[in-house]
Amino acid sequence: MIRKAAVAGQFYPADPIELEEMVAGFCAPRPKVQAKAIICPHAGYIYSGAVAGAVYGSIEVPNTVILLGPNHTGLGQWAAVMREGTWEFPTGGLTVNEVLAEEVIRSSPIFTADNAAHMQEHSLEVQLPFLHHLNPEAQIVPITLMGSSYDEARQMGEALAGVISAYKEEILIAVSSDMNHYESEAATRMKDNMAIKQILALDAEGLLEVTEQKNISMCGVTPAATAMVAAKALGATEAVLVDYGTSGAVSGDLEHVVGYAGFTIN
Repeated sequence: MIRKAAVAGQFYPADPIELEEMVAGFCAPRPKVQAKAIICPHAGYIYSGAVAGAVYGSIEVPNTVILLGPNHTGLGQWAAVMREGTWEFPTGGLTVNEVLAEEVIRSSPIFTADNAAHMQEHSLEVQLPFLHHLNPEAQIVPITLMGSSYDEARQMGEALAGVISAYKEEILIAVSSDMNHYESEAATRMKDNMAIKQILALDAEGLLEVTEQKNISMCGVTPAATAMVAAKALGATEAVLVDYGTSGAVSGDLEHVVGYAGFTIN
């Protein structure tokens, strides 16, 4: 099946030339790291594109990427894997790695083959122009997740690590998540710092606990926790905060901001 772009012209430019130029500008080359996972924001590019581009500019994108993002729409299954098809966007398309998608589905009863969760969801779509810019031949395994307990995130992370280990080729886990939403600049930075501390410690359980206890509205906390478990199982020893910002820097509204953080997990 063809998954048409759902948010072109809203979250990012619909014109392919404008989009490619914007993405290229965001992805200014930096010293490269061998990342097992990354965490990037997914707001409109004018707000969060620079943070996402800082992360993408610091990595090499391999030929296969497992995408983990939150389900904002509430449609479809709780842990939804798109098992086949091509995702289109103005600058091209990326196909689903069907073999790997099937392995993911078989790896845990938590994962379910489901397309409905992906049709209107923006969190993964906004990552695709960046991935395509860096590696047009990359294939993807798109997964959206709703909220979970640590035990469920652990099970999913361990299952993904097993699949990646058995695949014998390099695979990047790319997490799509914004940080705290719609509080003041001061409150958002304070809350985000608490979540960032847990990510830098590679403490998935601590991240889930602090976001719940401190009411930190990090929309992709379950994908991030799942990826952290997987990356640690695959040998990751550090997380690096590549860049951080808020929407207030662009909008000028410092009373209702969204936080954006970009990480590599190496």
